[in-house]
Amino acid sequence: MTPLLSVSDLSVGFGRNPAGSPIVQNVSFELDAGKTLAIVGESGSGKSVTALSINRLVDFGGGRITGGSIRLRRSDNSLLDLARASEAELTKIRGGEIGMIFQEPMTSLNPVLTIGTQIEESFRLHRGLTGSQAKAAAKDALDRVRIPDAARRLKYCPNQLSGGMLQRVMIATALACNPRLLIADEPTTALDVTVQAQIMALLAELKRETGMSMIFITHDIGLVAGIADKVMVMQGGQVVEQGELDEILDRPTHPYTRHLLHSVPHFSSGQAARTDFQRTETTAKPALNVEGLTVRFPVKGGIFRRSSGAVHAVEGVGFDLMPGETLAIVGESGSGKSTTARAILGLVKSTRGKLTSNGRLADEHTSAVQMVFQNPYASLNPRLRVDNILAEPMIAAGRRMSAETRERMTMLLRRVGLPENSLERYPHEFSGGQRQRLCIARALMLNPSVLVLDEAVSALDVSVQAQVLELLIELQREYGLAYLFISHDMAVVERIAHRIAVIYAGQIVEIGDAACVLSEPRHSYTRRLIAAVPTVARRKETFTLDTRQVPSLVRPAGFEPVMPEWRRFAADHIALAEV
Repeated sequence: MTPLLSVSDLSVGFGRNPAGSPIVQNVSFELDAGKTLAIVGESGSGKSVTALSINRLVDFGGGRITGGSIRLRRSDNSLLDLARASEAELTKIRGGEIGMIFQEPMTSLNPVLTIGTQIEESFRLHRGLTGSQAKAAAKDALDRVRIPDAARRLKYCPNQLSGGMLQRVMIATALACNPRLLIADEPTTALDVTVQAQIMALLAELKRETGMSMIFITHDIGLVAGIADKVMVMQGGQVVEQGELDEILDRPTHPYTRHLLHSVPHFSSGQAARTDFQRTETTAKPALNVEGLTVRFPVKGGIFRRSSGAVHAVEGVGFDLMPGETLAIVGESGSGKSTTARAILGLVKSTRGKLTSNGRLADEHTSAVQMVFQNPYASLNPRLRVDNILAEPMIAAGRRMSAETRERMTMLLRRVGLPENSLERYPHEFSGGQRQRLCIARALMLNPSVLVLDEAVSALDVSVQAQVLELLIELQREYGLAYLFISHDMAVVERIAHRIAVIYAGQIVEIGDAACVLSEPRHSYTRRLIAAVPTVARRKETFTLDTRQVPSLVRPAGFEPVMPEWRRFAADHIALAEV
């Protein structure tokens, strides 16, 4: 049978001379009906440009197909070369026969229109539905992707839904007209591991129900193992290897494929946890001690905007962090992990709690705790040179630029693997991994004892991620740094953490030695997190859809929760007792 999609010698370029500087070159593959092709590779490999070329969305980004063909077998068995199709033909194809899910739902949805209005647009355009018919179809679409209380959610704007819910809305929109091919471009990269598992379960279930084909773009080999029939590996705009799933994962032939498989941190249930730090009964003071940290945001309503309650974002969080130790805080979006970090740094005002660093109150010695943020692109001022960027924390601490300061800049740049001439360059002249190294160097300018790393490697490619993690471990050993490492990636956490704190609905529910927590989780939520981690060993394993919702953190005015009891399971492993 003729494949559903046949791409032959596809080349794509940008700029005034697209044929002279191809971004994608001579890409060929076939996709049968009902099958899934995973396209893997790092940023700049050409995988997203290839996907955008299939439905010619690349045209709207300044790209041009300079060679090759993209043949789609339509429902009447006729063949259409999308590379040469007219805009009128493509309008019918987009959404109608080829659906697309993008990586970041917040940039793909109109922030000023309701969810219902945006889903109804697909039904109006491709099915000719209007009025109540379009509204009913939109509700059915949300029901299809298991969004609870669909009728009410249709009236929501995007900012009123979580990341996982927004991605479900994107899936509902993409599948509104039952496309025969779905292109999913990194659809779970920004999602927490449990939400990711639910999205993957949903895609697998919808694929079985509809029989659609899928092109799944990702850098996560674990996800590839769970959903793909075939894998295509891209590097530098070219296909370097492709074949059946088991063949690629078990017997890769190209060095780049082997490099990707080696770079991805593989979760091993605590077997790979670090053992280079052991807690002992010494007189050393904790680099950071947190006691009873509580953060509440007032909820106001009514005509006079009076306080009607509060969001209990963080409730009674406590831990200590020793010099040279890494404590990882893991949990879903909205669990309170980032709010905890920001409260420690004073970026969010805490309701109560006590913070000490090296035995001194945190507000008396703020330079001891520094932060590395998630997105290196957003956390560096594009108008400043690197020397001014590195000088910022010194100036903020009331110090002046001096020869000694510039010498420290040069030393730190060298230490994080950047050349000395970086001082005269601007952020846009660096890659993503290099920018994150700059952020680390900036955080070290004041010689802190604690670094707070909030999803510091999640925006990086897998091989770059591995390099930055290795750099962090080296710096920790060299300077005796303590790390508070916030992440939703359990494989990354296993690689870098000595201890793990699991936070759920604003409370720590389990904390202890990393190997113990990951190998013998005691709280049901920790077990749920670990069960959702994708691994290469899970070939075509389907996750079960979980309809449980995170409990609301909004409490009435004056409400004080009763803290449950802790149970000890090992010398350094405790968990909250569950009712």
